[in-house]
Amino acid sequence: MRKLFAATALSVLIPATASAQSLSVCVFDVIGANGDVFNVMKDYALEAKSFGLTLDLKPYTDEGVAIGDFNAGQCDAVAATDLRTRPFNKFTGSISAVGALPSYDNLETLLATLAQPRAAQFMTSEGYEVLGIFPVGAGYLFVNDRSINTAGALAGKRMATLEYQRDAIHMVNYVKATVVPSDITNFAGKFNNGSVDTAYAPAFAYEALELYKGIEPNGGVVDYPLAQLTVQLIARDGILDDEQAQKAREAAWGMHSQVMKLIQSQEAAIPDNKWIRIPDKDIVGYQEMFRENRLEMRDGVNSAPSVYDPRMLKLMANIRCASNPSAAECTSDNKE
Repeated sequence: MRKLFAATALSVLIPATASAQSLSVCVFDVIGANGDVFNVMKDYALEAKSFGLTLDLKPYTDEGVAIGDFNAGQCDAVAATDLRTRPFNKFTGSISAVGALPSYDNLETLLATLAQPRAAQFMTSEGYEVLGIFPVGAGYLFVNDRSINTAGALAGKRMATLEYQRDAIHMVNYVKATVVPSDITNFAGKFNNGSVDTAYAPAFAYEALELYKGIEPNGGVVDYPLAQLTVQLIARDGILDDEQAQKAREAAWGMHSQVMKLIQSQEAAIPDNKWIRIPDKDIVGYQEMFRENRLEMRDGVNSAPSVYDPRMLKLMANIRCASNPSAAECTSDNKE
C-alpha cells in the first residue's frame, strides 16, 4: 500500500552519469563529531562515494553558525534541522508542520514519495536544492509535572520555544502558555534547571541532552508526536547536475531503515514509567486542533504566520487519509 501510494501521490501536485565531485558540508549536531547525526552523515558520505560524490564533513555544535557559514560560502552544503532550513525550501521545510504526520508509517510513505525522480522539481527553490532528508525522530513534549497532560493544562506554563520557529511560537500562544525564547544550544539547560516547565525535543535528547534531569522527580514525556523532525542536506542549486542530485536523494532514502532503527532505540531508552500516555479520545481532539492551526499557518490568518507550503500540507493530508480514510478530516469541507 505504501509503495503504491508513493508511486502515485505526486500526481496531485504535478501537472501532468555524473563525474566525480567533492563537496564540503557544514553538519550540525548538538553533540558534535561524536553525535548520532554526524555519524549518520559519515555513513551517507560512504554511500555517496558509490556515485562519484566525495563529502568533506565539518561538525558544528551551533546550528546558527553552521547556517551562517553556509550562507557565507564557507561550505558547499549544510546539514541542519528543517526548522532552520525552511527558508531554503518551504516545501520540504513544512514536513515538520505540527501534528501533520502522526505516525512513522506516514513519515516513511512521505519520504519514499519525495525520493522519487518525479519529486525533483519540488527539491529546488530560491536558488537552493535539497540533496537528502533524514528523520531525527518525532518531537515530544517533556514536562516537569505529569499533570501537564492536556492542552488546557499548558495554560500559563513556561515553554522553551526556539525563537526562530514561528509555528511553535504560534502554537504556544494558542494554548495560552508562556513563550520563553530559546535556541537549540540552551533549551535543555533551561528545562533541566527549572527555568521552564516544558521543552520540546526528539527522544534522543532524553539522554544526550540529559533531559531526564528536568523531568525528575514528578515529570515525564508526553507520548504524542507533535511533529516529525528531519535533518535536511541543502546545497546551492546547480552545484550538482540533475542525475547526481537525484542519486544523492535516493541514497538518503536508502538509509531510512538504518536511521529509524537508531530512533527506535533512542525511544526505547526512555523508561516506560516516564512516558505519559494520552487517551485516544483526547488524541482525536488534538489532531483537529493541530489541523486548524496548520490551515491558519498555511494561509496566514488569525494572527498566524504564513509558514507552511500548501502543496506539502496537501500531500501529507493525502497520506493520512490513505492510512485512515475514516478520519473526519478526509471528508471535511476545509481540507488541507
